[in-house]
Amino acid sequence: MRLSDATWTDVRDADADLAVLPVGSTEGHGPHAPLGTDAFTAEAVAEAGADAYEAETGDPVLVAPTVPVGISEEHRAFDGTLWVSPDTFRAYVRETVESLAASDGPDAVVLVNGHGGNVDALREVAARLTRDGVARVAPFTWFEAVGEHSSDMGHAGPLETAFLRHGRPELVREERIDDAREGGSERWGDWVSGVNLAVDSDEFTENGVVGDPGEGDAERGAELEELATAALVDLLDAVRERAG
Repeated sequence: MRLSDATWTDVRDADADLAVLPVGSTEGHGPHAPLGTDAFTAEAVAEAGADAYEAETGDPVLVAPTVPVGISEEHRAFDGTLWVSPDTFRAYVRETVESLAASDGPDAVVLVNGHGGNVDALREVAARLTRDGVARVAPFTWFEAVGEHSSDMGHAGPLETAFLRHGRPELVREERIDDAREGGSERWGDWVSGVNLAVDSDEFTENGVVGDPGEGDAERGAELEELATAALVDLLDAVRERAG
């Protein structure tokens, strides 16, 4: 059940024990992919996971509106990038979950994330909310849950481009794929002695791309969504069980 589409009485009558909160970012993703890539992918996985869980169990899952701005200052060199401080981000996510769980709301929430820069903060927030008894909260980053594909993640590279070609093909600027390759990087960062010396992403990629977006076709995108959805369903089941 998508909160944005539901009425408050729909939510009351559903009496859902579970909710998902998609979390993304608005940041440069090369010349070929939209700024909202991380939000699009997080939302797609959250909705697919909620639908699959409901189909499997018959129990409703609330899908909260997507948080579209995250911890993305490392991409500030690329026009259109938006970011908030880690403190602001943590507070926003925490208070959103607190409101979601209020008034006999869900007692288990999964934070479905699409942006690497959010990972540490979401882990902290989930632990704090759980320890404080607000709800049993778990962070879930879709590209960490797709098996052997995870090693190809990059940034605006094979996985994200494949996901977009599958779900939002109209947003991929196919005529710019060669430009994306030429200005991109093969790896994330500038590494010396096991330390990444790069602070911002433009220190190692001219256009925000890491990896080859040409290696991500729509068929691979469908597989990624299927794998991420199955992983999220398993997590929803486990989190609900822990919540009691």
